[in-house]
Amino acid sequence: MMGEKQQHDLGDQLPPVGNHERGSRPICLKSTTQECLFVIATTIAFAQESFFTGLTVGLTAVIGRDLDMSIAEITWISAGCSLTSGAFLLMFGRIADNCGRKKLFLFGMVGFTFAVLAASFASSPIYLNVFSGVIGLFSSSVVPPAIGKLGAVYETPSVRKNRAFACFSAGAPLGYVGGMVISGIAADISTWQTSFRALAVVYAIFTIVGAWAFPPDERNNVPLSIESLRRFDVLGTVLIIVGFASLTSSLSLAADAPHGWSTGYVIALLCVGSALLVCFVWWESRAQFPIMPLGIWQDRTFSAVVTVQCLGEMGFSAATFWLSLLLQNVRKDSAIKIALELLPMVIGGIAVNIVCAFVLHKVSNRVLMGIGTVAYTVAFLILSFLREEAPYWAYIFPSLILMVIGMDIQYNVTNVNVRYELAAGAAVACGWNIQYYYQAMW
Repeated sequence: MMGEKQQHDLGDQLPPVGNHERGSRPICLKSTTQECLFVIATTIAFAQESFFTGLTVGLTAVIGRDLDMSIAEITWISAGCSLTSGAFLLMFGRIADNCGRKKLFLFGMVGFTFAVLAASFASSPIYLNVFSGVIGLFSSSVVPPAIGKLGAVYETPSVRKNRAFACFSAGAPLGYVGGMVISGIAADISTWQTSFRALAVVYAIFTIVGAWAFPPDERNNVPLSIESLRRFDVLGTVLIIVGFASLTSSLSLAADAPHGWSTGYVIALLCVGSALLVCFVWWESRAQFPIMPLGIWQDRTFSAVVTVQCLGEMGFSAATFWLSLLLQNVRKDSAIKIALELLPMVIGGIAVNIVCAFVLHKVSNRVLMGIGTVAYTVAFLILSFLREEAPYWAYIFPSLILMVIGMDIQYNVTNVNVRYELAAGAAVACGWNIQYYYQAMW
């Protein structure tokens, strides 16, 4: 159990991996081609929400004008996806273990593809915002089977496992910027609807790739029965979904509400959401089969890396969102020019993840997290002095590179630390879901 385990300190290195432990291809993967495609497919699957968010961030001004959207409605394009993705993630973690990871993986890939395609035909703000939520639902369904299967396939520490997880970790940041690049090119050639359809084509291709490369489940699934439903934390699921939805709605609706924060429904949503999240924590401490056993937060390392990762991601998302609006609405840059201006994030992200694959077991985790934090701090400090006429190479370019360094380093450390905690027996009672919680926080 969590409380009985000797915690490792964040300043420690992970268990060293020698040259004799480079690792071999998992026996469930029949060829190197299948192995490579499996890792790529899980990486692309994990990047669903990031791809969509990056796609829409570069098109917010265009979509807003085309559909006559208010600021709140524009915000909900990405907020709706993030809300449903985070709210349903823990639920899908349980479903993945009960019903089979490959089935849920394909369900999420197919659903995401069709949801993005349907969103491309949006003719009103409510249409697009609703389908943004549906897209988030499918993106949350694919994360647990993707990361769960990757961890099950690469069970023992090795250089091969480090490289597989470094590739997987690159999915979120590279997906975000990749979505921006797709939107920039497609929107410049045609319309914003074409960007959505191009993303749907990309995921249709990787759905087929994943169907072939994803190894079959090796154990029997739990059949649907009264007993299996009893072991599912229905009340906890409802509390966290409704709580997150209410709290997020209050924060996003306040800006356009008639009386701002004093508007009745804003206050009501804020109070209801906060109360339900408090009730969720209380219930999880007493539930027989909790969806999030609170004991995992007793581990100082787990809590520290997740908290730091979340704070950094909050800053990254906010900075890139407002930076894209600056480039669109203030500097009046074209979609293709914005894509080129953000391209250094892709190149930098790839480089950082390659470096991480070779140093994770050689450098102190505390040092790596410190480097990421300093990179974030300097990047945000540079952006705080950004003015409309400021040169790109002096302000925007270095801040983009530093933000990618901060996010990718911290994400890799968080990812591997959580996997180490699981392997070391940190969560015997909740082993199936400890690997998903930092994703929900992210």
